[in-house]
Amino acid sequence: MKYDPVKKGIGSFVNRAVWLRKLFYLLLDILLLRTWHVKIALRKFKRLNKNSESILDAGSGFGQYAWRMSKMNPQWHITGVDVKNEQIADCNNFFGKTSVSGKVKFEYADLTKYRMDRSYDLILTVDVMEHIKEDVTVFHNFFNSLKPGGWLIISTPSDKGGSDVHHQHDDSFIDEHVRDGYGIDNITGKLSGAGFKNITTQYTYGTPGKISWKLSMKIPILLLNLSKFYSIILPLWYLFIMPFVLILNWLDVTMTHKEGTGLLVVAIKEL
Repeated sequence: MKYDPVKKGIGSFVNRAVWLRKLFYLLLDILLLRTWHVKIALRKFKRLNKNSESILDAGSGFGQYAWRMSKMNPQWHITGVDVKNEQIADCNNFFGKTSVSGKVKFEYADLTKYRMDRSYDLILTVDVMEHIKEDVTVFHNFFNSLKPGGWLIISTPSDKGGSDVHHQHDDSFIDEHVRDGYGIDNITGKLSGAGFKNITTQYTYGTPGKISWKLSMKIPILLLNLSKFYSIILPLWYLFIMPFVLILNWLDVTMTHKEGTGLLVVAIKEL
């Protein structure tokens, strides 16, 4: 199962107009459960770090998190980096047409080589680390790139069914992943080895979230991989399932999960 063909199809459609791209970002905010969890972490960061200025969106993709952060605090200067030049050009083109163009920029970077010593108050990386084999190198780069007191927020699949892998012989639902997910001890150990001491973790995508993900993401993407014909039917599908998805997402962010297929990790560099 590959995401990239689906992403390219969606990207070509929403880029037809600025308002379509903004609507797309809004729908992602509402639909994607990981965004609900990330927004809670971002609001906490904003509340506890009044003088923060410089933000890195590490693996910026479509730019939806850079857009969200630009709306949360107009004082933040946000840099989005990605290994896909077409994504960088696409995001710079879109953001250049908006009112936040002076506060947000995108550039090419390989996170295994990207290090900007003591430059950022916050590094956000969402659904990125599961794509990078040299994750220990990246965690060291993140640590060195943060200012003292800076935060690293990571959202990634867990080893409790992340990437839809539940058994030893299962294949990842997403071909582009180099690992099926992180264990809490595993990712905490790697972050500690990079220099972080203040690390908190929580499971996301518990029972409500897993149902929501299947309804809102897995089924539609499987259908789109079968045939583009389903793009005509999917709006009706989303109209039908949206109330259930919203309730399930709300339950997932309000509950504490003993296990979940996602992990939200916050690591803070000591002053």
